[in-house]
Amino acid sequence: MVKVLAVDDSRTMRDLICAALGDVGIDVTTAEDGLDGLEKLKLDVPDVIISDINMPNLDGFGFIEAVRHGSGASAVPILVLSTESSMEFKMRAKSLGATGWIVKPFDPEKLAAAVRKVAG
Repeated sequence: MVKVLAVDDSRTMRDLICAALGDVGIDVTTAEDGLDGLEKLKLDVPDVIISDINMPNLDGFGFIEAVRHGSGASAVPILVLSTESSMEFKMRAKSLGATGWIVKPFDPEKLAAAVRKVAG
């Protein structure tokens, strides 16, 4: 079973991700922001990480950088799921180590397909 860590400060968005992926047999753990995400990574390393960009405490850019440079999950694919769609944001995330970018609102089938693709 594919395991995902979904990091987003919106409870509604976390619930939508859980529903979309859970319906197709993907196990989802959630985190409220980047700091919470880093704590969850200490407990279990997922197959894929999904992260928002705009979050309190530690935003998505800082979270991606921390995962890539200081955690046991440094090789885990990271999909950014954000309302942001500017090339500047996408390039910055990619330069920090993001694997892909999905714009909110998301299509549940496309999200599940992207997760399965990067999970290998």
